[in-house]
Amino acid sequence: MGEQNVKNAVMEKRTDSHDRTDPAKNERRDSRVRFFDRNSLEDMDWPNTEDGRDARAYLEPMMLQGTRDFMINANTTLLIARIDDLVLPLTVNDAEYENSYVCSPYTHYVRYAKQELMLLRKPLLEKGFFALLSVVGWGMRQSQINKVVHINNWLLSTNLYPAMSGEQAVCLLAAVRERYPEHAVVFRSLCPGLHSDFTGELQQAGCQLIPSRQIYLYRANDPNFGNAKSRWLLKRDYELLTKHEYEFVSGANLTEEDIPRIAELYRLLYLEKYSYDNPQFSEQFIATAKASGALTLCGLRKEGRIDAVMGYFCRNGVMTTPLFGYDTALPQSIGLYRMLSACLIGQARESGHLLHESAGAAQFKRNRGAVSDFEYSAVYERHLPMSRRWCWLLLERLLNRVGVPLMRRMKL
Repeated sequence: MGEQNVKNAVMEKRTDSHDRTDPAKNERRDSRVRFFDRNSLEDMDWPNTEDGRDARAYLEPMMLQGTRDFMINANTTLLIARIDDLVLPLTVNDAEYENSYVCSPYTHYVRYAKQELMLLRKPLLEKGFFALLSVVGWGMRQSQINKVVHINNWLLSTNLYPAMSGEQAVCLLAAVRERYPEHAVVFRSLCPGLHSDFTGELQQAGCQLIPSRQIYLYRANDPNFGNAKSRWLLKRDYELLTKHEYEFVSGANLTEEDIPRIAELYRLLYLEKYSYDNPQFSEQFIATAKASGALTLCGLRKEGRIDAVMGYFCRNGVMTTPLFGYDTALPQSIGLYRMLSACLIGQARESGHLLHESAGAAQFKRNRGAVSDFEYSAVYERHLPMSRRWCWLLLERLLNRVGVPLMRRMKL
């Protein structure tokens, strides 16, 4: 039934393209979803909206210059899809198994997953899952799991969505499937708590929801959110700035000279401490994001030196922080992570946005009032042969029946 819905949308578009009885109507329908690559970008009519302006500032440099100058491990073809007044980036891949997980399902579900097995703290279980992932990973490469188009992929850990209807999402799905008939089509970063209508429409259109990670949401705009303990912890965290003589700086107080240090702090935390499969931001990415306002950069400065940094952006009432880092060589007792997290929550409160705190540091975030939810990828693969589909079907069953209950039980 779901597959038929997508087929009908595609066939309707094909029928319209040959319907010469009403040229004006034909033109309107054909232009509903339009695609732009680096060669046709000059033809792009960017919407005169806040989202449209933000999208242009962020996407245009990467499209013209190539993604790898900005994210070293994001080797992908970047396009833009426009539907109505919405602009969404598409990434197209065929293999690229060394890519960051933001455009490589293989990296996300196999290589990165292997690195996180240590969180289980159960050696026998870790060995068993490692062996399983190795076998499944070999099969996934044979089935070309990385032959995929991601819709609304900003190449960040969390892709925030504009105010998009389920009907628009299904229309995009049909258009992308028609353009790339040999690729799986994926919407990353879908959370039932934030995208319930939208995910329901995609499921009805034939997508399956595959869990990707457990994430944490902080409703900073709710004055009654949290409890006395969480509020006390946040107050204590914020008071560390005065205790250790740190100044919270942002905007013009962060200069071009700070950019190499910002890149270093992100590398120390997200790459060296966690994984090099995270997006590897270059100094050019940070400089461009700062200049364009695509990210709001803030930091903690002491005696002229930046020791912690964050970069956030907001879309459709939600705020997230893809750039976060601190000097991991300094004593943990200083509490740089705690200070920076308290400042982030303060920024979310000031803006009135819901804060998407991504994954990781689960107990820390729970103690400060964040609530857990699961993030999914909506995957459409029904048009592919079974030799290509089986890996997605296996992931859906394994992760929904084993992975999610395990993560819930262990509060990862």
